[in-house]
Amino acid sequence: MSENTEAELNEEAASVPGTPQVAVDPADVRRVVLASFVGTTIEWYDFFIYGTAAALVFNKLFFPVGDDFLASMASLGSFAIGFFARPLGGIVFGHFGDRIGRKAMLVTTLMMMGVATCLIGVLPTYESIGIAAPIMLIVLRLVQGFGVGGEWGGAVLMAIEHGHSSKRGFYGSCVQMGVPAGLLLATGVFAIFSSMDDQAFLSWGWRMPFLFGVVLLTIGMFIRFQIAESPLFAQVQHKNDVSPVPILDVFRHYPRNVLLAMGARFAENACFYIFSVFVLSYATEHLGLEKRTVLVGVWIAAAIQIVAIPAFGILSDRIGRRPVYLCGAMFLAAFAFPFFWLIETGVVAVVWLAIVLGMIGHAAMYGPQAAFFSELFGTNVRYSGASIGYQLASPFAGGLAPLIATAMLEWSGGESWPVSVYLIATAGLTMISVWLAAETFNQDIGGDNIAGHDTTSSAT
Repeated sequence: MSENTEAELNEEAASVPGTPQVAVDPADVRRVVLASFVGTTIEWYDFFIYGTAAALVFNKLFFPVGDDFLASMASLGSFAIGFFARPLGGIVFGHFGDRIGRKAMLVTTLMMMGVATCLIGVLPTYESIGIAAPIMLIVLRLVQGFGVGGEWGGAVLMAIEHGHSSKRGFYGSCVQMGVPAGLLLATGVFAIFSSMDDQAFLSWGWRMPFLFGVVLLTIGMFIRFQIAESPLFAQVQHKNDVSPVPILDVFRHYPRNVLLAMGARFAENACFYIFSVFVLSYATEHLGLEKRTVLVGVWIAAAIQIVAIPAFGILSDRIGRRPVYLCGAMFLAAFAFPFFWLIETGVVAVVWLAIVLGMIGHAAMYGPQAAFFSELFGTNVRYSGASIGYQLASPFAGGLAPLIATAMLEWSGGESWPVSVYLIATAGLTMISVWLAAETFNQDIGGDNIAGHDTTSSAT
């Protein structure tokens, strides 16, 4: 980030639309971006360890129905349930984020996620308390989903609304880096404990990644308490322009942008969970690969994404959000069949290559996404609008993806081609949505003069 003096920053702000017309110390910007990244990493660590455990453990300990397929479906179904709580979290926290402020919501969502994750780590299993065990697991999963539903909007807005308008793609992508960082941390921790013998791992080893969340929660809460409120939201408060009911204003003024954001989300979200969650059960149960082999592949891919996501975010600041996003969707459509062909070789290095390439294609969409979605809505409803567009697609795109893929695999007798067709369909929906959306990277986001407010022509 720039080392400009405060005077230079303010001079720069005065000349560029969409930048807060207030003194923003570059050190404060760095602090906010770091806090958003760290907090998002912790929240997604919490979210991802559940997905990993659902693919490897919960089918045995919480859903022992006597049939492997049904147990896997029940376990992945509990993973999907968390996604259905995310839109509600986005609506509730978006409302208060647009009414009260971004910072308070970030602290609340982090606490909610951390406590739920730690409680999962101490849950008794089905063998101990019967049906109460999966019920409590599902309740805690719903809490996780509710919390992460409100987290994303606040984290990206804190970064984007603090920073210089010519770097919104980069600042937003720094927050998006928290997703692969959380996946990296979650997969790495699980890889360590999954190397134990099966009896010890199923007895207590799987619990340790969840209990580790206590340490992360403490760190994240300390960091988030140190940051200041968004300057753009402070201006809205100063002008007394706070929306009384943000969600109503979102659907009154930006209904098309909500739908286009949802469509743009589909391929990104579905492909990500196929490459990071479904691949675990597919490669281990259907192809007989070692758990550790696939986990290491996901770990390598997540590490590469930490570099790829901000690179694509920076590129979107140069050439626009739409071309970068479209290229990512087109790549994933073309890669849908080769991904499974490479996995099915069973060669460790080739399996890793497949996961890495898939995640790079995902990064091309995820890098510009935070800025792209945020720029579609005015400041006084931005938390609600960006969260709703982002989270409403999550249950149907990401949450159901592993479940749909598992069902398709069973229907086809173990053939992967239906899953590839499914991924191509999601990519098609995303390409249409992004093509119809307005270009936003050069728009003023300081008020309500937002691309798509009066028109959403793709010719913008």
